[in-house]
Amino acid sequence: MPQTAETIDSAAVRAWCTLALQALGREREEIDAINVYPVPDGDTGTNLYLTAESASRAVEAVFTAHGTGTPDLADVVRAMAHGALIGARGNSGTILAQLLRSMAEVLARGCDGDHLADALRAASASARQAVAHPVEGTILSVASAASEAAPSGAGSGPAAVARAAYDGARTALEATPGQLAVLREAGVVDAGGRGLVTVLGALVEALSGEAPARTPRHQRAVVAPHAVPEVSCGGGGPAYEVIYLLEADDAAVTRLRDRLDGLGDSLVVVGGEGLWNVHVHVDDAGAAVEAGIEAGRPYRIRITHFAAEGPALAGEPAQRAVVAVVPGEGLAALCAEAGATPVVARPGEPPASGELLDAVRRAHAREVVLLPNDADLWHPAAAAAEQARAEGVRVALIPTRAAVQGVAALAVHQPERRFDEDVVAMTAAAGATRYGELAVAARQSFTSAGVCQAGDVLGLIEGDVAVIGRDLAATAETVLDRMLAAGGELVTLILAEDTPPALAERLEAHVRDRYLAVDTCVHHGGSQQAPLLIGVE
Repeated sequence: MPQTAETIDSAAVRAWCTLALQALGREREEIDAINVYPVPDGDTGTNLYLTAESASRAVEAVFTAHGTGTPDLADVVRAMAHGALIGARGNSGTILAQLLRSMAEVLARGCDGDHLADALRAASASARQAVAHPVEGTILSVASAASEAAPSGAGSGPAAVARAAYDGARTALEATPGQLAVLREAGVVDAGGRGLVTVLGALVEALSGEAPARTPRHQRAVVAPHAVPEVSCGGGGPAYEVIYLLEADDAAVTRLRDRLDGLGDSLVVVGGEGLWNVHVHVDDAGAAVEAGIEAGRPYRIRITHFAAEGPALAGEPAQRAVVAVVPGEGLAALCAEAGATPVVARPGEPPASGELLDAVRRAHAREVVLLPNDADLWHPAAAAAEQARAEGVRVALIPTRAAVQGVAALAVHQPERRFDEDVVAMTAAAGATRYGELAVAARQSFTSAGVCQAGDVLGLIEGDVAVIGRDLAATAETVLDRMLAAGGELVTLILAEDTPPALAERLEAHVRDRYLAVDTCVHHGGSQQAPLLIGVE
């Protein structure tokens, strides 16, 4: 029997983020397909997914930092809001980030049904304030209906409030074609509103344990080519979407809003406390960025031309390319030398689907082999691959778990082979590579090899702690011996920039003295988190 939450706690918020991400992942393509406003560029579902993905990652990071303990609700909802803010994509994603931010501000102060109702009302009001020119029949209308339907002051539990808000949002969604002519002509509901209903449905499930009935599928009607041009930025509207994060004070942002409002449309500025996410559609992308520079410090600047599926690239696309996620700049350079497009995963900042998709687009090839090199990146990589396929790129995702497996796969890559043959060879090379790494324990912890203390050197094999030691070199030798006990022909060592070079020399000598038929290859990975990565082929 499902358990109904009497209050909203950290676990419920975590569940909400996870369920919302899963639901948006399932419905992403459907939402993309009905995206006709404000620009019919078919990416609303993807943008909402990427925004939710960033929020979920931030929440998971808080739980990871607390180890076996439970983080405070205030810390979790603030992490959710911050993650959504820095990862917001597109018009609807930016508005969703503002909705989550305002909800978080209220939920940080209380966790019962009345607080949830207040949070929904605050979210709706702040989202409208963030949009320069609110339009009915959009995600804003759905958010307003959700907040108005949420009961308050009657002692309702959070699950009942969430259910009422969901029902109100769902009803409002069905009414959006009657509010916006472009939706009516295309025969669809608003894509952003559709995504918000999905997010609220995940909230209902997180609080009640029961998933609400799925929103009916809406398919875009076949309409004449002239039916939608007035909202297409490629046909009379602004040509570019500009998004960036901005560090600036409130007064500077007020001036920025006025400046950007005169440059284009679809202006949404969300955030606060010195950090903002800016979204606008303009013809002069440079002027929009310059306005941000005048206001403060813009970064993570993204400029998209609406007439293109992705960034404009000159020349004919290559036949085949490889995109590889790597843990440091050293391996990025190695991959680039081998002809691959690298994506650097910095400590604590794993790449999201959008970054992987951008890399696939930069590769500018008809066929792409994608190497995530981390099991935690398989889902984002799959989402990026799906989107790239929708754009006409043939993508093969090889489920590599570690950077050394990616190096092995790249070593046998032959672009002149047939695509399927090349993918099979690369997959076989990656699968034949056992992987290990060294790490330094940050705190006392229970592991599969026993209890470790802060400062201990941990030797991991295939992701599990196999050795606990005090000395880096001795622990590395033990890990190598265990990995080579099952055989091997080539050992690959990848050193971090702060790992003593003498370690590689010692390990090379160790392999040479004990394993006569085994060769050793050493690479320098740069600022990777692990002092040493090990591969055995």
